[in-house]
Amino acid sequence: MTSFDVPSQNPGSRSLSCCLCSLDADRLFFSLKKSLLRAEMATFISVPLKKSSEVDLVKPLSKFVAATYSAGEEQGEYTRAVEEFNKLRKNALGRPLDKHESSLEILLRYYDQLCAVEPKFPFSENQLCLTFTWKDAFDKGSLFGGSVKLALASLGYEKTCVLFNAAALASQIAAEQNLDNDEGLKAAAKYYQLASGAFGHIKDTVLSALNREPTMDISPETVGTLSLIMLAQAQEVFFLKATSDKMKDAVIAKLANQAADFYGDAFKQCQYKDNLPKEVLPVLAAKHCIMQANAELHQSMLAKQKKRFGEEIARLQHAAELVKTVASRYDEYVSVKDLTDKINRALTAAKKDNDFIYHDRVPEVKDLEPIGKAALVKATAITPPLSQKFTDLFEKMVPMAVQQSMSMYSQRKAETVNRLVGSMREATNLCNGVLASLNLPAALEDLSGDSIPQSIAEKARSIVQQGGLQSIEQLIKDLPELLTRNREILDESLKMLDDEETTDKELRAKFNERWNRTPSADLYKPLRAEGANFRNVLDKAVQADQVVRDRYSAHCEMIALLCKPENELVAAIPSANPAKTLQGSEVVNVLRSQLAQLEQMKKERETLEGEIKAVTFDMSATFLTALAQDGAINEEQLSSSQLDQLYGTYNQRVQASLRTQEELLGQVQTSHQEFSSLKQSNTEANQREEVLKKLASAHDSYVEISSNLREGTKFYNDLTEILLKFQNKCSDIVFARKTERDELLKDLQQSIAREPSAPSFSVPAYQSNPAAPVAPAAPAAGPTPAPRTVFVSSHSQNQKLNNRELDKIDCFLNAALTASTLFSLLWRPCRYFQMPMGYNPYAYGQYNMPYMPYQATPGQGGYPAAPPAGQPYPGYPQQPPQQPYYPQQ
Repeated sequence: MTSFDVPSQNPGSRSLSCCLCSLDADRLFFSLKKSLLRAEMATFISVPLKKSSEVDLVKPLSKFVAATYSAGEEQGEYTRAVEEFNKLRKNALGRPLDKHESSLEILLRYYDQLCAVEPKFPFSENQLCLTFTWKDAFDKGSLFGGSVKLALASLGYEKTCVLFNAAALASQIAAEQNLDNDEGLKAAAKYYQLASGAFGHIKDTVLSALNREPTMDISPETVGTLSLIMLAQAQEVFFLKATSDKMKDAVIAKLANQAADFYGDAFKQCQYKDNLPKEVLPVLAAKHCIMQANAELHQSMLAKQKKRFGEEIARLQHAAELVKTVASRYDEYVSVKDLTDKINRALTAAKKDNDFIYHDRVPEVKDLEPIGKAALVKATAITPPLSQKFTDLFEKMVPMAVQQSMSMYSQRKAETVNRLVGSMREATNLCNGVLASLNLPAALEDLSGDSIPQSIAEKARSIVQQGGLQSIEQLIKDLPELLTRNREILDESLKMLDDEETTDKELRAKFNERWNRTPSADLYKPLRAEGANFRNVLDKAVQADQVVRDRYSAHCEMIALLCKPENELVAAIPSANPAKTLQGSEVVNVLRSQLAQLEQMKKERETLEGEIKAVTFDMSATFLTALAQDGAINEEQLSSSQLDQLYGTYNQRVQASLRTQEELLGQVQTSHQEFSSLKQSNTEANQREEVLKKLASAHDSYVEISSNLREGTKFYNDLTEILLKFQNKCSDIVFARKTERDELLKDLQQSIAREPSAPSFSVPAYQSNPAAPVAPAAPAAGPTPAPRTVFVSSHSQNQKLNNRELDKIDCFLNAALTASTLFSLLWRPCRYFQMPMGYNPYAYGQYNMPYMPYQATPGQGGYPAAPPAGQPYPGYPQQPPQQPYYPQQ
C-alpha cells in the first residue's frame, strides 16, 4: 500500500523551547510555544476560535428602521428587535465560550439570525454599511505587530466567520467527550460531522460571500482540509464504537481503512501548503498509519478465521511496521504502546503456529487483497435554522426584495392614479376654459347689462375667502427659501463624498496596491447618481416655479379686481344697453340645461377621483409567495396584473366621462352661437363681455395657481425630508469609510514596522569566534517576523528555517534580558539542543556589533574550549539521525 513520504521533524525548535522553559518569563515565548491547533489527550484535532472586534449594530439598524417604517407600534417593535440582535452578537462573540452544547447553541442562534436578517436589511458598502473585523484563527501575530486581521463591510463575511467559530467550537466539544461510553461516542460523531459540514459550507461559499481574498484560516483550501479532518475523526469515532461493541472483524477493518483513507486525503491537501499550523501534519500522518494498522490487524484476524495463515502474518507484519513508524517519529503526538503490544503478541503467536504447524507461504504486502471501505459518516448539511429553538427577531419584517417590490408597486400605483386623476383634471380645466371663452354662464346671467352676474360675484367672494393676492404672494415668496434650503442640503451631502473620495485617492496614490479597499469613486457611484437625480428634480422644480410666476403675472390685474369690494367691481365692469328680452327663449333654457349637465359631470368626477385615491391592496403576500416559490419576484408582471384588476373599471368610467364632456361641449358651442345671434351686439356690450370673460378666467387661474403653489410648497418640504435621509446616508457611509480607513492605516503602520529597514548582509569573518572554526555566519535578523513554521523536504531547509526562528527569539530576548544572563541560559545543557551553525547570540537589531573577548575573573574557571571541528561538546546528548515519516517500501 502506498504511503506518504514525509520528512521527519527537526528537534531543534522543540529543544530550544525546552531550554527557554527554564526561564521564569513565560510571557516572552508563550506565543512561540502555544499550539494554535492542538491535539487532545485522545489525539483528536480541535480548531481554535476566531476573534472579532466589537460592532455597534444598534445605531445603523435603528436609523434604517426609523427611516423605513413610520413611527408607531411597528417601528418600536423593530427597534427593540435591533437591541436584542446586538445583545445576541455580544453573547456569541463578546465573551469566552465554554466547550459545551449551550455555548454552541448561542453561536448557531446568532448565525441563524444573520441568515434571517440578511434579506431584510440592505447590508452593503454604499447602503447600510457595517464593518466587521476578524482575526486569523491560526496567526499568532508578531513581535512588532498584531495578528493578521481583515475588516469588511459584508454581512456574508460575518456569517462565514461565525460559522467557522461554530465549527471550531463543535470540534472542541467533540474532543472533550468521554469516548468510553456510548453517549460520548455518539456526541463526538455528531459534532465532528457538524464541524465537517460547516467547514465544507464555508469552502463552497466564502469567495462569493467576500468578493475578495480571505484570510488564510477561511480560505477554501484551509477549510476544505479541516472538513476532511473532521470527517476522518468522525469515522474514527465509529471505528471506536464498533471496536467497543466487538463487531465483526471484517466490519471493523473496513471502518478503520476508510478512516485511514480520510486521514490520507487530509494529509495530501496540506502536505505542501502553509495553511495550517505545524502540529497538524504529524498528527495526520500518525493517524493515517494507526488507522491503517488497525485495518490490517482486524483483517489479519479475518484471514486467521479463513485459515489464511500466511496472509495473517503478512498483514500483522505490515501493521507492526506502521506502528513502529508512529512510535519512533510521532511519539510526541500519539501513543501507540498498547496497539504495538497487541500487534506484536498476535504476530509472535502467528509466526510460531505457522513455523511449527501450518508452514503457509507469507505473501508480499503488495500482493495482498485490498481491504474494503465502509463510510458511515457524512458532513452535516448546513441549512438554517441550525439552532434548536430559533425565533426570528424580525419575523414580521418582510425581506428587502419584497420591500423593493412593494416600493416599485407603490410607484406604479401612484402613476396609475395620477394618470386617471390627471386626465380628469385636465379635461375639467379644458371645459372651464371653453366656458370662460364663451362667457358662460355669465352671459346668461347678464341680460340686463348693468349688474354683476351672479357667477362673477360668487367667484369674487371665493377669491377673497381664500386670501386673495396676499395668499399667493406669500406662497411665491416662500418658494426660493425652500429651494435654497434643499440645494444646501444636497450640496453639503455631495461635498462629504467629495472630501472622503479625495482623501481616498491621496492615500491610494501613496500606498499603491497596499491600499486594498474598494475605491471611493466606485463605491459612491449609486449615491452620486441619486444626488444627480435630486439635482435634476430641483432644476425642473425651478422651471415649474417660473411657469407659475408667469401665469400669475398675466392674471394678476384681474385677480386684484376680483378682490375689490362689490361697488368697485361694478364700477370697473363696463355697462351696456339692455339686450333683447331672452329670458323665455328656448335657446337660453337649452344652454342652462347643458351647463347644468356639465356641472353635474364635474361633481361626478370629484367623487370618482376620491374613489380612485381610496383604492388599497396589500401586495406583500403576493410578493412573498412568489419569492418562496420561485426564489425571485417578477414585480412588473405581478404589479401590472394586479393594477389592471384594481383600476380597470375606474379607467372605463374616466373614459366615459371624457366622452360625455366632449359631446356636451359641442352642444354648448352650437347653442351659444344661436344665443349670440339673438343678442343685440354693440361696442359697449362687447367690451363688457370681454371683461367678464377675463374675470372668469382670472378666477380659474387663481384656483389653479394657488393649487400649484401649495403643491410646490409641499413638494419642497417633502423633498427636504428625503434629502435629509440622503444626507444621513452619505454621512453614515463616510463615517464608516473613515473608520475603515483608520483601521487600514493602523494595519499598514504595523506592516511597515515589521518590514526590514535595511537589506541583510553577512557578518565579517573577524567578528566570528576565533576559538573554533565555524560555518559562515547567518545573516543578521532584522525586525521581520519569522514566517509560519511548515514542514519542508530537506534538512538544510529545516536548518534555515530554525535560524530565522532563533533570530526572532534573539531579538526579543535581548530586549528583556541582559547579555550575561542570556549567554549562561543558552549554554545550559538541555535535551536535544544544538545551536545552529553561524548563530551569534549577541546580534541585536539590524547589526552584529563586535564585542571584546571574554576575560576570565581571577579565581574562576574559564568556559570549556571549543571541541575539535565537526565534534560536539563532551557530555552533551547526541541528536538521533533524521528519519522519514513513513517506512520506505
